[in-house]
Parts: sequence; C-alpha cells; structure tokens
Amino acid sequence: MKTKRGWLILAGIVVLAGLFVTLGLNRSTQAQHFAAKVERGEIRDVVEATGTINSVITVQVGSQVSGTIAKLNADFNSRVHKGDVVALIDPALFNGALLQATADLENAKANLEAARANLEKARAGLVQTKADYDRAVGLTRDGVMSQQQLDLAKSNYDAANASVGAAAANITQAEAQISQKKAAVTVAQTNLDYTVIRSPIDGTVVARNVDVGQTVAASLQAPTIFTIAQDLTKMWVYAKTDESDVDNIKVGKQVTFKVDALPKQTFQGVVSQIRMNPTTVQSVVTYDTIIEFANPELKLFPGMTAYVTIPVATAQNVLKLPNTALRYKPPMAAEEVLALYQRYGIEEGAGPSAGADSAAESGAVARAAQNMPRAPKAETAVVWKLHPDNSMEPVKVSLGITDHAYTEASAILKGELKEGDDVIIRSVTSKTPAPSGIRR
Repeated sequence: MKTKRGWLILAGIVVLAGLFVTLGLNRSTQAQHFAAKVERGEIRDVVEATGTINSVITVQVGSQVSGTIAKLNADFNSRVHKGDVVALIDPALFNGALLQATADLENAKANLEAARANLEKARAGLVQTKADYDRAVGLTRDGVMSQQQLDLAKSNYDAANASVGAAAANITQAEAQISQKKAAVTVAQTNLDYTVIRSPIDGTVVARNVDVGQTVAASLQAPTIFTIAQDLTKMWVYAKTDESDVDNIKVGKQVTFKVDALPKQTFQGVVSQIRMNPTTVQSVVTYDTIIEFANPELKLFPGMTAYVTIPVATAQNVLKLPNTALRYKPPMAAEEVLALYQRYGIEEGAGPSAGADSAAESGAVARAAQNMPRAPKAETAVVWKLHPDNSMEPVKVSLGITDHAYTEASAILKGELKEGDDVIIRSVTSKTPAPSGIRR
C-alpha cells in the first residue's frame, strides 16, 4: 500500500510539474500589448523654427579719418537723433592741414597776380618793339637805316610777341594752381569736418566699440565706433526654416514665438518675407523667414533667440492617430505579417515602416549625423487595431496633417477604424527567444 501511494504521489508531482512548465512556456511566449485610443478632434500642423531678433534698420557709425578719440557723447542704450554729435576725434592735425592748404591757396593767388602783372609788362614791351619795328621799316625804305638794323628791330618785335604769349600761359598755369589749392582746402576742410561724428538716424545705441583716448585707424576700411538701431519698437525675427517647409509658409501668416528671457509670455508676429538666399550647413539647406512684430514695451532686445511657431494647416473634427501607432511594428516574423496582410486585403509593402511625418522625429538625429536629406512625407500607413481577445488586425489608412504627436486619418483604405478603438503602440514579450547559435 505504501509503495502504491508513493507511486501516486510521484505521478501527481510529475503532472503538476508538466502543467507549470506548459503554463510558463505559454506565458513566456505571449506578448503583452500597450494600446492607445483613437480620438476625434482638432489637429494643427505647424512649422517650428529658431531665429534671432534684430532691429529693422541697424547702422554702423564709423570714422572716415584716423585719429584719437577726444570725446564721446553717447554710450550704450543712449537715445540719439539724426545729426547729433556722438563722438569727436582730436582735430589738431586736421586744423594744421587746413591752415597749410589755405596758405598754399593764398600763395597761388599771389602768383596769379604776379603773372597778370608780367603779362601787362610784356604787352607794353610788345607795343614799344612794334613801334620801333615800324619806324625801322620806313627808315630802311628811305635809305636812312641799314638792313641789319631792320632785322634787329624785327627780332626784338618777335621776342616781345613771344613774351606776351608766355605771360598769358603763366596766368593760365597760375589759375590752375589756384583751382588745385582750392581742392586741397576743400579736402582739408572735409577731413576736419569728419572729426565730428554725427548720428545718421534717430535710434538707440546698441554697441560702443571705442573709449576716449583710443586711436582709430581708417586705412582700408572705416572702423566702427557705434552701432545704432533705428527703432526698437518695431523689430524682426530672422527665422531659419527648412527647405521642405518653405512652400507651406505664406507671407502675411500670423505666427507666435517665445524667448528664453520671458518663457511664460507668447509674442505675436506676421511673416513679411521669405528670402531666396539659401544657407547650407552640413548639407542642410535653410532659408531666412522674416517675421515682423511690435515691441512697444521694449521687452525684447536685439540678438535674443526666438522659438517660432508658424501655423500651416488646421483640421477640425478628424480621427487622430497617435504617431507612436504609426511607428509600431508587431513582434512577428515577416511571413506572419504578410499572412495577416493577405487575410485583411492589404497589399504587400504597405507596412508600418511606411509611417508619416512623425517618423522623421525619431530619425532626425540619425539623419543629421549622416548629413542625409529629410525623407518625403508618406501618404499611407498601417496601424494595428487591438481586439478585446488580444488579437491584432492591420488597418490601412490615408494620412493627413500632423502636429507631431497625432496624425489625421483622412480615410480608412482597408479595414475598420473608429473613435474609441484601441491601436497598438508597443508590445513587450516576457521572455526573449533563445539564440539559435553562438556568435563568434
């Protein structure tokens, strides 16, 4: 009896062990699915970009002459008006140059007067030699004077005539010298005037690059002394937008942006221009989108970084699919996935890997590292609906706009999907299958 009871106990233990092993194996191979509800509501497609805040007009005020800064009448954040004296360069050297040029001009004028006097003297000599020559001609005809004396009178007359021409040429030269010296005076006066630096516009000084006593050298280019922003109550944001987003951005579109200095406040602006000059950095092409905005309280400063949101499209009362559902791939072999596709009438090649614009989110870093262009947006995708019995059904949908968290299901191409249905976003298996071989 004891032996029979022992055999029965042993058999029971074996049966229980088999049940535990079977249940454990079944539980280990059963996948656990995590799902999200299909919702209905609004989707707003936007373009996100970063940019820099700048004033509409910024003027760099420099010096056209070299010298030492003698005085500064403006500093950082100073309000200036057009024509205000903002800086003075030591004028001593330029005053000396002007005095020298003025003296040279007076000397040239005196030389002109001397040349004119010489001309009058030459003309008087010409009259005298002309009279002597005429008398010599008559006396020679009467036989009173010899031919030699006539030739001498003729020579003196010709020399006096040439002297008149030379004196007239000296006057022309002296007048030219006066014009040259006047130009030198003008240049010296202009250089002296340039020592007084005036504001070319009404605005605010946003940068001062020199101090009193510092020497500025205007040799190849004018050194910048001040940077003046014209009107800080009206400013621009230079937003860098990706080439794939340029066609979606329209001039006149209302936009919003934030800055780090005021994280809780949202500012409004409007797109005024999309500049055609491209910027290429590591094979990524961007264009400057200019956004105008009002800054009446002067809260925003030039150079701040702006985080811009440009609305592109809005869809009301549409089915919203989580973007994680569009990226989901079931933990099955490829043959099993194809078999399910055929069962529900979905053609091969329309798998979940054909996700929407949302797939760009997870691959953005990889694309940037590989300098690859952005992939074009997919038009269809397959999501996996979860039934109450834990079975899965592939549903092919046509994709609309996305807000990078949800994507619009504009049409159901294969299968059925409605608000409140569960779509799988992740699957977890409790036991990893054993490796088929040892990797070397």
